[in-house]
Amino acid sequence: MNTIEIEKRYTVLADDNCCLSCGSALRYSTPRKGEVCLDLGCGKGHDVLKMAEETGSDGRAYGIDITDAMIEKARRTAEKMNLHNAEFIRSELELLPFDDNTIDLIISNCTINHVGNKELLWKEIYRILKPGGRFVVSDIYSEKDVPDEYRHDPVAVSECWAGAVTKEIYMTTLGRAGFKIVEILEESAPYEKGKIMVSSFTIAGKKIKSCCCS
Repeated sequence: MNTIEIEKRYTVLADDNCCLSCGSALRYSTPRKGEVCLDLGCGKGHDVLKMAEETGSDGRAYGIDITDAMIEKARRTAEKMNLHNAEFIRSELELLPFDDNTIDLIISNCTINHVGNKELLWKEIYRILKPGGRFVVSDIYSEKDVPDEYRHDPVAVSECWAGAVTKEIYMTTLGRAGFKIVEILEESAPYEKGKIMVSSFTIAGKKIKSCCCS
């Protein structure tokens, strides 16, 4: 997916009142006091700010986005709310700027479908999660491969399905990254986009703690 196209589209929406989500990852994620949380594709930062409130002064909530306008909007809102434990970072998602085993909770709403190298991103998610850490992700999958004519179509990109992959590929990618048990929390009926059918779903998984047995 062309990040220039995405940034151009979402820069326009930074001061819009529209909702950019395809799911409700935060509703299922239950951030806890003192945890370190991360929102991938945080947009205007609403979910990050909620996580900052829920984790409290001993916790921290980060938001990652590739759009400068979204990051600046989120930072201004955090300042107004006096939330000093919320931090917003401009970064590509395939190379997350965090050390190994440092994040308790990762959420994302309708963002991973935009990422070109999804396998690398999921490996990054696995890498930075603490043992026992968890993710909750809302996203879109397609019933068959998205036709090339839609991959860089501005409307398809803005509707968050141009970069979708099939459910089989999606779940296989999670397994290759290291997530052995993934739960589907909610899933829509298929609906038409362009010449294909797509579905929205919310999934959850954990980075299993390794067991050292003597």
